[in-house]
Amino acid sequence: MIIREIESKTILRKQKKPDSWFLTKYGMNIYRGCSHNCVYCDGQTEKYQVMGDFETEIEVKINAPLLLEKELDKIEKNREKPGLIGLIGGVSDAYQPIEAEYKITRKILSILAERNFPVMLLTKSVLVERDIDLLKLINEKSNALVGMSFSSVDDAISRIFEPGVALPSSRLQTLAKMKQAGIRCGVFLMPLIPFVTDQWQRIKEVFQAAARLSLDFIVFGGLTLNPGRQSEKFFSVIDTHFPELAAEYAMIYKPNKWGNATDQYYQSLSEPMLELSRLYKIPLRIPFYSFDRQFTLNEKVIIILEHIDYLLKLKNQRSLYGFAAYNLSKLKEPIEQHQFFLQSVKGIGKVTEKIIQEIIRTGRSNYYNQLLSNR
Repeated sequence: MIIREIESKTILRKQKKPDSWFLTKYGMNIYRGCSHNCVYCDGQTEKYQVMGDFETEIEVKINAPLLLEKELDKIEKNREKPGLIGLIGGVSDAYQPIEAEYKITRKILSILAERNFPVMLLTKSVLVERDIDLLKLINEKSNALVGMSFSSVDDAISRIFEPGVALPSSRLQTLAKMKQAGIRCGVFLMPLIPFVTDQWQRIKEVFQAAARLSLDFIVFGGLTLNPGRQSEKFFSVIDTHFPELAAEYAMIYKPNKWGNATDQYYQSLSEPMLELSRLYKIPLRIPFYSFDRQFTLNEKVIIILEHIDYLLKLKNQRSLYGFAAYNLSKLKEPIEQHQFFLQSVKGIGKVTEKIIQEIIRTGRSNYYNQLLSNR
């Protein structure tokens, strides 16, 4: 393992609008590269410009806590509403093994607790248990959310595709401890591995585990295979362990620069997810209302509309709600100033206007509630 200590110029990435998948307004990478060595990891793709060997050459942003203090000062000076800060790591895991030595993630959480900023964590590591005390404090003062990433809950499969990570059985135990501490938790079933973990029984096992622990959500996603080292590494594992699947993959992954499978394949994942969500009463999005105090009214409207759009498209229904949300995100003024001529915004018709008016009036949407509960 090669560790490089570096000093970064910035640490927080502010999104143009809140991320409706994670409910975050800010993100950060404390490390670059990840020794978890998940063979399907999108972070190893060349476009992210992580130099060297992704699994064995790790960069540590040793000045991350100092940068965070300065950048939070600016947020407070501008009187911005504190939003969920995501320790999600597009090119790393904040709790990968070297965190046990550097403890930078813990320092970050200490700062967020002191400054009353909410946090959203996504990890595969049981090391997150070390920081339950801080997460509980953050949750009591503002809000905390812990997501644990899985491709399945089968330990044998995990050993093949996630060789550097704690087994799913251990990760589930960690989620149980988080729930006992009163922290909202859920599963990010990402990615579902075609023809291996996307089968009905494998997905059902995830819902059963989540139901036993009373988890708050399951968010899922299909696998992308970007050209270059990501797809090369992935297919080397398929060739070794599942050589009979090569022809199946060739059917759904056609050459394209985004690494996407066919739309038909991704849509095929929706039916079992919707049925099992209905059966086990687990929503397929992070329930927004648990965190709505972190958002302005404009942001609430945008996220609810984007959730509606996603849930409708899961059912293969046409939707313009996402388009409406995108156009509303361009508004510079509070949405209340536009509430009497909302239909002048592209994508907003009578039905969408009625939903928005309800959100403005009550902070809620009955239609959203129905879709989220899969009724």
